[in-house]
Amino acid sequence: MSGSSLFGEIRRFARTSGAVGGIAARVAGSRVFGIKTDRSAHAEDLKVILGGLKGPLMKVAQFLSTVPDALPAEYAEELSQLQANAPPMGWNFVRRRMASELGPSWQSRFAEFSHEAAAAASLGQVHRAKLHDGTDVACKLQYPDMPSTVEADLKQLRLAMAVYHRMDNAIQQDEIYKELGARLREELDYEREAAQMRLYGLMLKDSPNVHVPVPIPALSTKRLLTMSWLEGRALMKRIAEDPPQEERNAIARALFAAWYVPFYRYGVIHGDPHLGNYQVRPDGSLNLLDYGAIRVFPAKFVGGVILLYEAVRDNDDDKAHHAYEIWGFKDLSREKMDVLNMWARFLYEPLIQDRVRRIQETNDPQYGREVAERVHAGLQRTGGVKPPREFLLMDRSAIGLGGVFLRLGAELNWCRMFHDLIEGFNEDALAKRQADALAEAGVPAAG
Repeated sequence: MSGSSLFGEIRRFARTSGAVGGIAARVAGSRVFGIKTDRSAHAEDLKVILGGLKGPLMKVAQFLSTVPDALPAEYAEELSQLQANAPPMGWNFVRRRMASELGPSWQSRFAEFSHEAAAAASLGQVHRAKLHDGTDVACKLQYPDMPSTVEADLKQLRLAMAVYHRMDNAIQQDEIYKELGARLREELDYEREAAQMRLYGLMLKDSPNVHVPVPIPALSTKRLLTMSWLEGRALMKRIAEDPPQEERNAIARALFAAWYVPFYRYGVIHGDPHLGNYQVRPDGSLNLLDYGAIRVFPAKFVGGVILLYEAVRDNDDDKAHHAYEIWGFKDLSREKMDVLNMWARFLYEPLIQDRVRRIQETNDPQYGREVAERVHAGLQRTGGVKPPREFLLMDRSAIGLGGVFLRLGAELNWCRMFHDLIEGFNEDALAKRQADALAEAGVPAAG
């Protein structure tokens, strides 16, 4: 590690340690010593602190807020509201950064290049530009010194998770940490993201209601990703306008295709179901953005997901136990499996009922949290569980996507949509499709 990177990591560690340490102290005081603290107020403070940082700790906070019981409820609620809007780099800084990526005459390669950022995120910011042939493009430029930033944030995360685990052993988090670290480090590589973008273009080529940007290799590097500009409005803004039910349903169908066609046909999942990653186009179709957090699963794992669905549908405990083994859960007692099945029934219920319905039919917005708390209490009672790495992004995507369907108020036959995807499922055929698509897109092996 270079000296500048080392000092950058130390600075980052110092800036974040107070916030994370504050969480640990307050949770410990409440759970271990019975000290009453205003955790809701502190969680709001933490959201403000993290929201102002340029770095992946904000992304990690969003990530963990969707994993049941990885954080106390007060923190999860506040952190789930974080939007990826870090303060932008100024134009003089952008010019220097672009020159370091494309050379001193970089501006001559564009007909137009906006001085103001069109969007800001946790790892970089996006500028709109135009090529000499008239093509509108988006240039995502990574913030400086991000590798050391990631490493410092991961050290803080390990500390926070270790403290939390000493107070609460329901979820053993070793594999969660490894998975988060691997995915965050991959997100630093914009050449990898460009390949993953090409992969999604291939997988969704027969889904006309989902649009994927096209990367432009000649204007991209490991820290700069130039891609076609997609015109659309933020999904949250469209939801706020109270669109008609027909449009809500159309958006939900597009989201379902964007996530689950790649998973059930190719064993690939987009692991960041953040609302900022969707745009609605004027024709009601969907733009899918940000391809940094992609997970490739073995065909056998996808088969295990379908097997668990069948087990829940048929109330077959032996089949459920086999499915969990395929996923990578080890030494599951029947009692622990019964607890996990509570969560599985919650997630699979809309896929089992062959009728038009909302994704959640209770009007209680806390229903999912209440189910998670019952699962959490059951895991504590039975000695805890160690989720396999592969489980993390799959579970997170299911929860995050379900939350979007809930906000949309979509009314669809989820069962029919699911069965259309898995009909004729064959592990060998999926493995071949996956290998061919990864090779054609040029996606490197996972870390």
